[in-house]
Amino acid sequence: MSAAVQLLFSLGPSGPPPIQSIVFVGLNLNPYIGAWKFSSSGWGTKYSNPASLPPYSGYGVAYTVVSDKPNVVAIVTNTTPYIVAYPWTNSSGFGTKYSNPATLPGTGTNGDGVAFTSAGDAIAVAHDTSPYVSVYPWSSSTGFGTKYSNPATLPTGKGQGVAFTSAGDAIAVTHSTSPYITAYPWSSSGFGTKYSDPATLPTGTGYAVAFNPAGDAVAIEHENYPTVSAYPFNSSTGFGTKYSNPATTPGSGAPGGVSFDRTGDNIVVSSNATPRIQAYPFNSSTGFGTKYANPTGATFAYRVAFY
Repeated sequence: MSAAVQLLFSLGPSGPPPIQSIVFVGLNLNPYIGAWKFSSSGWGTKYSNPASLPPYSGYGVAYTVVSDKPNVVAIVTNTTPYIVAYPWTNSSGFGTKYSNPATLPGTGTNGDGVAFTSAGDAIAVAHDTSPYVSVYPWSSSTGFGTKYSNPATLPTGKGQGVAFTSAGDAIAVTHSTSPYITAYPWSSSGFGTKYSDPATLPTGTGYAVAFNPAGDAVAIEHENYPTVSAYPFNSSTGFGTKYSNPATTPGSGAPGGVSFDRTGDNIVVSSNATPRIQAYPFNSSTGFGTKYANPTGATFAYRVAFY
């Protein structure tokens, strides 16, 4: 990768965005992770680098905010230990790196996906080699717990993206071979029995995945037309019938990203083809609305997030 590949805004768990937020960015050059203050006035001061840096290029970034626990930022990299996590405070920035997990994610990972549950009690990593997804209990006091058992039915190829529902009752992984997305029930006991694959599959490697805030829809950014596929979702039954493709599909090309806003009323998709970033109204009953006008000035886009 020749550029930063993911950014993430630090937001509170509910309510309006704070007056000042933080932007975390995964970088392909030393220090491999960066954090900046951000406000309505634009970019602010960069925080000091962590004392113990990630070992190499940063790919995905995840941040957890739980009201009664310290905040945490985690980044996945393509060199052992593949996942690195730090305590975070807005006043002083990165704290002392948590110890590495006792059982690392699969070797050879490019560390393309990482996600916390909304409760901040588990962290998932999508990676290159079997089992393609690894999940750990998480405590902001002690860090990584003992890795959960692998799912009985593994994803079929290189893990790319991973996401939990906001309720923490399901987890989805995008990957490099058909069916390109695999989802499971999730609980404090770990993975449940894999949901049936969608009846209409994505058309190529799944790069990014996102659930809407209500957990009743899931979207995948993937290789090949139509570039984004979305499905109704139910944590009891899994995937519903695929929504119709948007009337104007995103530019082809990957890897890219997908994200719902905090209301679930809008969805944004990034890709490496013009116009790079496209956004649509979204409704979990009817799917994609008419595309919004394109932004100006967008170049090659890897990942995307709403403020």
